[in-house]
Formats: sequence, C-alpha cells, structure tokens
Amino acid sequence: MTICATEDATALDDPHRAALTIAADGSYAARLARHDDADRSWFPERWTLSGPEPYAVPLPGSQPEEPDSELLPLTDGRVLILRRVADRFALSLLYPTGPGTGELLLGTVEAAELTLLPPTPGGTDAYALAPAGGHTALWRVPGDAGGPERIVEIPGRCTGGAWLDRGGRLLALDRELNGRTKTVLVDLERGGETGLLLQITEESNDRLLLADPDSGLLLVRSDAPGHDRLGWGVLGSSLPVRFPECLRPADAAVTPFAVQPGQMLAPESCAVAFRVDAAHGTRLGIWRPWDRRLRQLPVPDGWLAGTGLWTADGELLLPCATDAEPCGLARMAIPLEPVGPVGSVEAQMPVGPVGARMPVGSAECRMPVGSAERRMPVGSAGPVGAVRAVAAGEAVRGGGIVPDAGDATNHSTASAQPKAAVTEPRRSPAHPHMRRPVPLQQAPLGSR
Repeated sequence: MTICATEDATALDDPHRAALTIAADGSYAARLARHDDADRSWFPERWTLSGPEPYAVPLPGSQPEEPDSELLPLTDGRVLILRRVADRFALSLLYPTGPGTGELLLGTVEAAELTLLPPTPGGTDAYALAPAGGHTALWRVPGDAGGPERIVEIPGRCTGGAWLDRGGRLLALDRELNGRTKTVLVDLERGGETGLLLQITEESNDRLLLADPDSGLLLVRSDAPGHDRLGWGVLGSSLPVRFPECLRPADAAVTPFAVQPGQMLAPESCAVAFRVDAAHGTRLGIWRPWDRRLRQLPVPDGWLAGTGLWTADGELLLPCATDAEPCGLARMAIPLEPVGPVGSVEAQMPVGPVGARMPVGSAECRMPVGSAERRMPVGSAGPVGAVRAVAAGEAVRGGGIVPDAGDATNHSTASAQPKAAVTEPRRSPAHPHMRRPVPLQQAPLGSR
C-alpha cells in the first residue's frame, strides 16, 4: 500500500510524496534515502518487513538518483524505479546482487508526466498514470522483461488511485473533468471500462482517499458540506456517506493512511490509522466508524510520518528511521473493541414517492425502492448488503448532509485536508459475475 507525507516528502517540496512505499502483502518496502556524506545524494533503499526484524538493503546505481524518482516494491523483493530522462520516463527493476545492484530496464514511456499508482494486490506488476491533453493514459508495467503497455485512455485528468478488490480488477481513480473532480471506477477485466463511483452532489468535488477490500470501508474527501470534510461510506451499500465531526479536529489536519484488514462484512468496526498534523507536532490518530471519536496517540521516534500497515489481529506497524536505528518497525497493539451502536439518527436517501425503511445497526435508513431497482448480492466487489444494477457512467444524485449523532457537542472548526494521494484485459473468471459497486452519495440535510 502506498502512504503519503513524510519528512523526505517535505524535503522534496511535495506534501503528497510517499516517504516509504509498502508492498501489497507487507513483505517489502522501498524509499529514497540519502547518503551520509557532504553531497547528501539520493539512493534507493529496500526494506524487508516479513522477517523477525526489519532490515534495509541499499540499492545504489552507478550515479545518484534524482529526488523526483519514484519507487515501488514488488512482492518478490525487486524494486521498480521510475526515472525522468529528458522528455520521457524510464522504468527499471532493481535487485541486490552481492555487493552491487542489478538493474533490468523494462522500457520507456514518452510523456510529460507519469506517476506510479499504489501497489497492485498481486504485487507482481505495476500501473502508472500519464495525464496529457484532456485525457489520462493508464499504463501497465509487467514485472518481467515485457515493456510498458498502454491499457486505456480515460477522459479528464486522473490522480490518486485505490484498489477495490483483492484480485486487482477494480481500480478507483479521482478524475477532474469539466471543472469537477469525481471518483471513477475502472474495470480492468473489461478493457478499462469506466463508470462513476462517487458523486455526492453534482457540484461537489469528491475524492476517494482509502479503500479496504475486506470490509468495504471507504474514506472519502468532499467539499459538499461547504468545505473539505472527511467522510466514510461502504462499497456496494446504498447507505449514504457520513461526515463525522470527530474527523475535523480543531487546528489540525488529518490524513488516513492505513485500514485494518480482515474485518469481513464489518466496516463499522474496522480501525483506521490517521496522521494528525497540528501546530504542536504530528500525532497518530485511531478511529472506528462506530466509535465516533478520534483517539490521538504519541508517535515513536523517527516515524516516517503517514506510513504504516495493520495486521489482521489488530497490530499497527509503523516504520521508523533514526540515526541509532536507520531501519526500525514500531509495533503498536491496538485493542479490538466490540462493535457499538452506530447512532439513533435516521439518515435518508433521496427517494421518490415510494420508499422502504430498514434497520442498520441502531440507525434507521430510508432506501429507494421500486420496480426500476433490483437488489442482488455484491459478490467479491463489495462486502455487505445489496447493490443496485447500475450501468457504466450512471450517477446517483444526492442533497445536503447529516452529521453523525453524538457529534454535535464536538466544538471543532474546519481544517484543510491534504489531497490524497492495470492488468491487461483478461477472460471472465469461472466464479459468478462480479457486480459493479453503486455510486455513493451523502445523507440529506434534514433528519426525521
């Protein structure tokens, strides 16, 4: 998983640059480190996280790296590096070879801009975005001697990137088109077919920050409430996006970077780790949707802020680098608490004259029904409830918001949220057809 924001990122004058990129299975990680010399030049460094103790292996090349080079670790221990070379980008695989560094050139992409996407769930290949001229090209970079492959062109400028399933089929991207940013879904098994995933209102800018394929929990960022707010929803659910007050603490900016895996069908109990930046420094935030509070904890020395991963049993691993320990992994045991009530507020979906009520936790939600809507199991595309059959590109439109119950006493002010940060088409699998997720929206302003 790719996590953003760190000390190295700050040095590069890019607040969205990752200090450390962790492979999809948590086995390896990679970052650009600096030599301890007068030039302070950059070199790639691979971390091994799967053993009893983490350790780092330097992968220096024949010359120092540029600070804008990007790294992405594969699950076999090799590291993909993206370098700008004149008017194009070169892609190579790095690996340790005794005292030196082996390098396999994969090819080049001629583009003005090329950005690597987060590691794929399989961890054996990579994808990159090249926006230019009102569209964005999606490239696949195989983890072998094959060269980069252009998969599809998507109208608009695409950024971000989150994988919605464990098979590496469904990719979510934030697309800017006609002056608005919405999250779209790219189906890689259908040749890059694109449809709308997240639209809270027609006028709002809606982005997907983080997605957990196990629970279906989605962390989003939207200005639909009038200013940028963090909210949460569930992939494949017809329930609205909620915007908890606890996720906008006074005088601090919060950025999600890791979700606890393995919480099948339990998005409300899924723990999320946040980087919390305030005037007094950086802290660690822990939040669960049902808990309605953001617990703030001190961070270990040398934490590569905004990076980390959860284990399925609730342990949070935070990579650290200090002079005394240049490759460390702080382990924080986060207790697993029982799921509590979601609240008593009734959230409503925009409906016509016909509606049906159904309980969700202790909240009662109004969902649209009628002959034009049919409900079906989500399958592997989403974890809970039921979804509507939505054609590619169809949008669900919503109205105002309802804050979560119990948040009204949180006297906080709005804070600026930092912006977040393909396999080739394959034949249909033998298992049942995967249902497309429903575009999310938000709860209306009033509650009954």
